[in-house]
Amino acid sequence: MRTGSNEVTIPVAGVGLPADVTVPEGANGVVLFAHGSGSSRHSPRNTAVAGVLRSRGAATVLVDLLTPEEDAVDAVTAELRFDIGLLADRLAGIVDWLGTEPTLGRLPVGLFGASTGAAAALVAAAGRPDRVAAVVSRGGRPDLAGPALTGVRAPTLMLVGGLDEQVITLNELAAAALTAPHELRIVPGATHLFEEPGALEQVAADAADWFAAHLRVPA
Repeated sequence: MRTGSNEVTIPVAGVGLPADVTVPEGANGVVLFAHGSGSSRHSPRNTAVAGVLRSRGAATVLVDLLTPEEDAVDAVTAELRFDIGLLADRLAGIVDWLGTEPTLGRLPVGLFGASTGAAAALVAAAGRPDRVAAVVSRGGRPDLAGPALTGVRAPTLMLVGGLDEQVITLNELAAAALTAPHELRIVPGATHLFEEPGALEQVAADAADWFAAHLRVPA
């Protein structure tokens, strides 16, 4: 994987998933994004956060977890976006793929999940405890990770808008089940999509600080 921006197709469980992989010079970690319900790797919120992470030295991987054919089905049924097992298996497969890449394989891995992608990220983290070093959830549904929460070993940061009351409650339930180091942070005055002035910037700054603290390149 060369330094700079790369458009790649990642082979996972018999399918090819399109991804945008960007590697800054001297990358100190790699963050894999799991987008939320009905979104894609082109999500403006995730791409904005990814830009901030890269400015802090992290490589980023923004990937579509559904194939174009699956996405067309999901646009009608909305069922695959809630198939946490499928999404988590694909994330875990991408983590394994990262380990085979000469440039990225030595780097610690972080997962950034939004909405249902946060649950998939936590399930994948539980399944790859030796590879996933940190998790950040943005407006996520970590509660949907279910029993896998107790198996997560990666330090986990949950960011929720202060006006997103139902999701705050669901994150509190998930936090109570986590045994890994974790923190639930409320972004004051923000709604579910963090569209208010300064809200997404706060998310990006908090995520960058969390990954900087927990993604350490082995000596």
